Amino acid sequence: VEMRKITDSHTPSSRTVNTTLYYILSSTTAPLLDRRLSGEERARLESSLNYADHCFSGHATMHAENLWPERVSSAAQILQLVTLWTLTLQKRGCKALVAAGAHGAMQGMALSFGGLQFTENHLQFQADPDVLHNSYALRGIHYNQDLINLAVLLDAEGKPFLHVSVKPQEKPVKLYACEAGCLNEPVELTSEVKGHTFPVMVTQPITPLLYISTDLRHLQDLRHTLHLKAILAHEEHMANRYPGLPFLFWFSVASLITLFHLFLFKLIYNEYCGPGAKPLFRSKV
Repeated sequence: VEMRKITDSHTPSSRTVNTTLYYILSSTTAPLLDRRLSGEERARLESSLNYADHCFSGHATMHAENLWPERVSSAAQILQLVTLWTLTLQKRGCKALVAAGAHGAMQGMALSFGGLQFTENHLQFQADPDVLHNSYALRGIHYNQDLINLAVLLDAEGKPFLHVSVKPQEKPVKLYACEAGCLNEPVELTSEVKGHTFPVMVTQPITPLLYISTDLRHLQDLRHTLHLKAILAHEEHMANRYPGLPFLFWFSVASLITLFHLFLFKLIYNEYCGPGAKPLFRSKV
């Protein structure tokens, strides 16, 4: 997990994220590093890492301050943090990853940070579109035998977009991806250094921002099963969600300005034109 640009106080820094990862991993067993592990058991654990079905369900943990504490000052707090993370991952569909030890915990925490979830046929990125003002990257997400890197980046105008790259392993498997709604033809992900970029589109009702799958036909069929009312660009969605100050506010301001000018006009009129008004010019005797 790499934090590249943070624009609010509720998002953990890179130091906080990596310190938390260190606390959890150093307090968790790592059975895959045990030379006494049988070949069958090793294969089972590695299989759970390659496709963690239904992990991580629920909203992203990025802004959960109790899971990413800025400061931990005692061993008791570290153990409490480990217990909280273990419980969170188990209740969010990541039991298989927790059983895989430190390697699985790392995978589950990375999935949870950005709101990534495995389903039966694909990996989906279901981050809240309202909090994409921060720039961050998630690296080494296991998908079958490949490793996926996903980043939320901001362009020159501050508009978010998604960047995806793949690091093939021993047996490369074709991966495909499409943005929210999957209206455009899915793109095949390759190991090119430049990677692939996807716009952030927001659907009504809200659906994941990105889908990744080894099954091209599945993504092509997915668009027909979402039953969406509309698909908006991210900036259009934000403009509709936060349209600015209400009409009543501006009407009140305009009324106050008008009343002030009327009051000022009345003062000037009474001073020079009302009863007992002073003459504008004094006559010389």
